[in-house]
Parts: sequence; structure tokens; C-alpha cells
Amino acid sequence: MDHAATAEGAVTSRVMRRLLPFLLLMYVLAFLDRANIGFAQKALQQDTGLTNAAFAFGAGVFFVGYAIFEVPSNLLLHRVGAKLWMCRIMVTWGLVSSAMAFAHSATAFYALRFLLGVAEAGFFPGIVYYLTRWFPQSARARALGVFYFGAPLAFIFGAPLSGLLLDLHGALGFAGWQWLFLVEGLLASIVGAWAFFYLDDDPARARWLTQEQRAWLVARLDDDARAASSHGPHRVLAALVDPRVLVLCCVYFLIQAAVYGVVFYLPQQVAALLGTKVGLRVGLVTALPWIAAVVVTWIVPRYADRTGTHRACAVALLVMSGVAIAVSGVAGAPIVSLIALCCAASGFIAAQPLFWTFPTRYLTGAAAAAGIALINSLGGLGGFFAPMARTAADAAFHSASAGLVVLGASSVLAAVIIVALVRVPARGAAAEPRGDRRKPANAS
Repeated sequence: MDHAATAEGAVTSRVMRRLLPFLLLMYVLAFLDRANIGFAQKALQQDTGLTNAAFAFGAGVFFVGYAIFEVPSNLLLHRVGAKLWMCRIMVTWGLVSSAMAFAHSATAFYALRFLLGVAEAGFFPGIVYYLTRWFPQSARARALGVFYFGAPLAFIFGAPLSGLLLDLHGALGFAGWQWLFLVEGLLASIVGAWAFFYLDDDPARARWLTQEQRAWLVARLDDDARAASSHGPHRVLAALVDPRVLVLCCVYFLIQAAVYGVVFYLPQQVAALLGTKVGLRVGLVTALPWIAAVVVTWIVPRYADRTGTHRACAVALLVMSGVAIAVSGVAGAPIVSLIALCCAASGFIAAQPLFWTFPTRYLTGAAAAAGIALINSLGGLGGFFAPMARTAADAAFHSASAGLVVLGASSVLAAVIIVALVRVPARGAAAEPRGDRRKPANAS
């Protein structure tokens, strides 16, 4: 192994050990605060009288507020720095999520879900952009893959927690679904305050790296940025209207439609397979697809970084996910449905860190902040579309599986668009770094 590869491996490993566990914790809480509505669904509807259509609209309206404020939020993060802005995002979304415990009417439910989207806007694209400030292109899929563990881990650990909190029904006069929102929202606010003291805005300010390590990493990232700028737009407005960005918005919309069409209803689907109500037992079984997703998301991005096959791997995973989503709805045997759900979750989770390597190959600086945010905001509207599309398809075809077939088709269509329309600069197209390629001192 040459000195350059040794230096890169040592420094990126140190950055991963420092940043990714904390960013992962943040994403676990973010995904949990999005998905806990699925655990609360039945109890919330019983207590508040929400219809299925009203619940579907409220579950999805989160993404409207999220989409509207996504780009401005990410541009503010670019301007003021990640530590301050991530603190603001997490503290406010935690407070709004806790307030969901008092949503006793459809109007309050809609308003708080919309405000939760506004509060969280910029979190995910902000983290994606933040990772481009710390990891070279050659290590980015691995870093994003570890970050994406947050979604499955939110269910591996969060699903049993959510089930346990629901089982606290009646404690101190609160319903189980109220405990769910109060506790999980408070956890987000606490971690948000911690982020202000833990995160550094960029490698140049990281006192936990040596001076040589900081200089090497900054030089390497500058080289990657120069290579990316030669392939893509430099200005914010140009990034927002770039045809490649708009195609990726469409792809991400279809992926998110598949993700949230499954996630919002997964506890109820598993409960139906088990023939029981949502509680601790359902929470434990619901964790199984996410355990499978962790394994696949650990393996595939590393393989893609090593071989440069990000596009092919993403296509294969999305096709697998789409077929599995449909099978989970039409299979008669519960064990077959559960295996299909494991394949579905593995596919749409592991495909996403590969997807985010596409725009970060040609977007940098403020253009990257804007472009990544636009892709996430417009793509995230798939989460608004999915619950209503699933409900409408089930009603139109008088079948509980029709909606899952439609959602599975959206994942397959995303793969088709990637094959037909998505082109990214080859890994070898990046300029050879001109920074100091010596192995940094104390890199291990």
C-alpha cells in the first residue's frame, strides 16, 4: 500500500471514529421522531377520532414544511456553520415532537406535523453536506453508509423503546402514545444541545487532529472540490436548475415514496402478520428488517467504494427493494412477508448512501449545499405522497396489498431512471490531489 493510501485510510478512520457515532445518534433520533407516528397510529386514532385519510394526510404533511424550508436551512448552515445550526434544528424539532403529545384534534395534528417538518428542515441534507467537508470522495460512500445505519438502528432499538413507551399507557395520567412523543422528543433536544459543544464546523478547526493531519485533510478535500467544480455548477441558482439535479430529485422522490410508504405502516403490517396489537412484541419483530438493513448497508457501500460500482449497486438494490415491497403485500405466508420486508428495507436503505455519491461528485461549496437540499426537499415529498397513494390504491382496488405493489413499482422506476438518465463523473475523472501526500504524523 502506498503512502497516499495509508495516509487517507488513517486520517479518514480517525475522522470516522470521532464524528460518525455522534452523527449516527442524531440521525437515529431524527428517524425515530419521523417514524414513531407509525407506532402511535392506532392509539392516537382511537383517542382523537382521526380517520385513516386524516392520519395519512397528517403523516405526510410533515414533508411539505420540510420541503419548503429545506434549501434556506441548508444555505444558513453553509453560512453559520454546522454546530450552531444542527443545535438549533434538533432542539426545536424535539420541542415540537414533544408537543405532539397534546395533539387531541385533527387541526392540532396537522399543524404540529407541519411545524415538525419546518423545524427539522435542513437536518439530513445538512449532514450530507457536512460529510463532504470531512471525507474525501473515495471514502464518502462508506461514511454515508455508516450514517445511514441511523434509519435501521432507529427501529432496532427504537421500535422496542416505542413499544415499551406505548405499554406505559395510564402512567401519571398520560396515554402510551403521549409518553412516546414526550420522551423521544426530549431526547432529541438534549442531543441537539450536546451537538453545539461536540461538533467542529470543518477540519481546520478540529483540535483532535494533529496539525499535519489537518493540513493533509484540508488539502485533499480542496483537491476533490476543484475536481467537482470542473464538472458541475458553481453558483446556487445554477445548481437549483441543473438538469442533473432535477433528475436526481425525481429519483429520490420515488425512493422516499417507497421508504415512507413502508415505514409509516410497518408496525401495523407486522402486527397483522402476528395477529396481535402493536406493543413490545411487535416492536421486537419490527426490528428484524432493520437488522438486515444494517448488514447490507455495511457491506455494499464498502464494495462500491472499492470497485467504483456505485451506480450498478444502487440499481440492483432498488430493484430488489421494489420487488420485495410488492411481495410483502401479496405473499400469503407471514414468514415469506417478513423475509420480503427484510429484503425491502435492506434495499432502500443501502441504496441511499450510494445515491448521494452522485450529486457530490459534481457539486461543491454553496452549490452543493443548495443542490443537496433541493434533492432532499423535493425528493422528500415522496414521504407526503406515499401514505395517501397507498391508502388510495388500497381503496381503489379493495385490497390491502395494492398500495404496496404501487410503492414497489416506484422503487423499480427509480432504478430505471438511474440506468437511463443518471450519469456521473467517473472516479478516475477527479484530478490527482496536489496537496501534501505525506502520511500525517500520529495518523493511526
